[in-house]
Amino acid sequence: QVQLVESGGGLVQAGGSLTLSCVAFGVDVSTYTMGWFRRAPGKDRELVAAIKWTGDDTRYADSVRGRFTISRDATTNTLLLQMNDLKREDTAVYYCASRLYRYRNTITSRTSEYDYWGQGTQVTVSS
Repeated sequence: QVQLVESGGGLVQAGGSLTLSCVAFGVDVSTYTMGWFRRAPGKDRELVAAIKWTGDDTRYADSVRGRFTISRDATTNTLLLQMNDLKREDTAVYYCASRLYRYRNTITSRTSEYDYWGQGTQVTVSS
């Protein structure tokens, strides 16, 4: 059974930093293609960052490129999202997600192509 458990969200001032963690159970973060998504109030869920299982291919939303970094910690089986220079528009619920193993060779931004999801963690950026 797959379970993804996010943590690390909270309230931060604009310009600050947060690191989100997603501990994976039933999924090896080193052999699955995974991503971070977010849903802001009144908006659809969107890709923030994704990483191919090989670790050599990443994808970022234009709005976060250069500020956010996706990575993995194999020793703790955790997917990470380092968020720097946070802006008010980064306020959202952030979700960790994984593709099915058989689709791991394709990195995608489509939410419908991720099959496992965490419960989300709230990030609120104040001015």
